[in-house]
Amino acid sequence: MPIRIPDALPATDQLASENIFVMTEYRAMHQDIRPLRVALLNLMPTKIATETQILRKLSNTPLQIEITLLRMASHDSKNVSEQHLETFYRTFDEISSKHFDGMIITGAPVELLDFEEVDYWPELCDIMEWSRTHVHSTLHICWGAQAGIYYHYGIRKHELQEKMSGVFEHRQVKPTSPLMRGFDDLFWAPHSRYTEVHAEDIENHPHLELLAVSDEAGVYIAKSTNSRHFFVFGHPEYDRATLNGEYERDTARGLDIAVPAHYYPGDDPANPPRANWRAHAQLLYTNWLNYYVYQTTPYDVERAGEVETSKIAEAADYEAKLSGHNAQVAAAFLPAEVTDPRAPFRMMPKPAKPARPVAAPASEFLRAENEDDDGYDPYSDRREEPPLFEPDPWR
Repeated sequence: MPIRIPDALPATDQLASENIFVMTEYRAMHQDIRPLRVALLNLMPTKIATETQILRKLSNTPLQIEITLLRMASHDSKNVSEQHLETFYRTFDEISSKHFDGMIITGAPVELLDFEEVDYWPELCDIMEWSRTHVHSTLHICWGAQAGIYYHYGIRKHELQEKMSGVFEHRQVKPTSPLMRGFDDLFWAPHSRYTEVHAEDIENHPHLELLAVSDEAGVYIAKSTNSRHFFVFGHPEYDRATLNGEYERDTARGLDIAVPAHYYPGDDPANPPRANWRAHAQLLYTNWLNYYVYQTTPYDVERAGEVETSKIAEAADYEAKLSGHNAQVAAAFLPAEVTDPRAPFRMMPKPAKPARPVAAPASEFLRAENEDDDGYDPYSDRREEPPLFEPDPWR
């Protein structure tokens, strides 16, 4: 299914030229489908470029999505026309009574300022507080992730000695998370920032968990344990040329800036940059929309974002029990040398006393090293033990 955006939005022609299905408002109104309501709070100065990049990721899913573009009323945008803002963007006051299935808060080039020094910080705090009761799940990106994890959980950012710029290799910390389904063991993603959050601060918080990190770039993805907040500290939505444009801009200003790492072949800016992160960027957005928005949001959108404390507590209790159960299953069925949960699965030997009937001889049960077992089992030659991967974390 396509993304639903205003017909005259500049991103429409760009996405259509890339063979991405963009539905007109007229056609969408004549489909008997409730689209997902997603608010995009665009804090970037290059609004048209950013909205196009993120809409590209949201559009390549089997869901119909209705986008509401948001801007800060307390900040004057200088890099986009007022006509564009007035035509396509809404302010918080205009949508504060509405509910949304999902929301995305972008980054912003204000990292070296304390949060409280940013001119629109009070308004952003109002929006993040409102999201607790009016948004089902929120995805925060780069500075938006630093702002969100600071506001909601008190995790502070720390200034780097030099700008973190480039495309870096990452590894999964929690491969059982539905957000990571389909991800390779190692994958690449762009970063462009002057500050960072520390992994130990996230690991020590009882309501947060790490999902992916980079040995060079640090924390990449974290989330709240109740799946209401996701924090992506890089820029997976970036185009091939975005880091190149930032590098040329910074050098033109006379800044002593390093060449973006692992971006240009041979680390030579004279070579055209390569894009090796787009597939995982698409998976990230698709998995968030599917597992944490579409499959769990209430059908009545006016109930989206309601704090259901009993449901959250039940989900947390279930996840804790599942983790213990998975450890027992792993100890019983995985080879003894496989002690790291991130290690690839090998042949699973037949248990001494299987808990359930075996549909086929266990000696015939093989699993490819890169296979994703998400619990869906259409094959008769698989054993029926509970999967090692998390089911719906909201159920």
